[in-house]
Amino acid sequence: MSDNATAGKVTRVEIEGDIATLVFNRPEKRNAMNEALVDELDAFFSHPPKGVNVVILRGEGGHYCSGLDLAEHESREPVAGVYHSRNWHRVSELIEFGGLPVISVMTGAVIGGGLEIATSTHVRIAEPSVRFQLPEGRRGIFVGGGATVRVGRIIGPDRMREMMLTGRNYGAKDGLAMGLAHYSVEEGEGLPLAMKLARKIADNAEFSNYLMIQSISRINDMSRSDGLFTESLAAAMSQTSDGAKEGMRAFLEKREPKFR
Repeated sequence: MSDNATAGKVTRVEIEGDIATLVFNRPEKRNAMNEALVDELDAFFSHPPKGVNVVILRGEGGHYCSGLDLAEHESREPVAGVYHSRNWHRVSELIEFGGLPVISVMTGAVIGGGLEIATSTHVRIAEPSVRFQLPEGRRGIFVGGGATVRVGRIIGPDRMREMMLTGRNYGAKDGLAMGLAHYSVEEGEGLPLAMKLARKIADNAEFSNYLMIQSISRINDMSRSDGLFTESLAAAMSQTSDGAKEGMRAFLEKREPKFR
């Protein structure tokens, strides 16, 4: 392990400059979700390393995340089950709305809870080995980590319902067409592209990135008139920021802006 890497029980964090890569590190389990993994995601996104401006998520051993670890699955009473699901929702909200742009490099299994994590991130890159699936319906259970909101809004409730009823899985090309991925690349090209995009995103104005992360999906939840008003507020706030001032100076001086 290099000097700029740290390890938890089931994750590893590698830091290169202002870009952190959080690695799901349960390769023997295809990086299946367990309580320790949720807890370490919680700890990382609650208190990200100082100086980090972009995060990359990926899985060790050829798989992103194969969903709930059924070997460790506990049968819970209804109230406990609600609390358990809501904790997963809280951690997913930290990923989506914590303020840091997050890029997923998706390989192999992106299944169940793994797909729920991936759709909490802001940029998703798929390699050819990817398989997107929501198999809960075929196992007698129901999604509980936010899929009905995040996956359903990306691919539509009708397609998600069919996906759950039949256990159907999709590869990288279909995932790209459906919106589950933003990029489809060849084998081994996911992480290099993620680093390139992370650099581009990290070089944006910090407040502009923050507004894009915080505003766009929330505006989509609003009525038309409320969304347009909120957009006006975000635009006005961004246009008076230091980043906007530097962006305008750079444009007039015919140079690249330097936001950081």
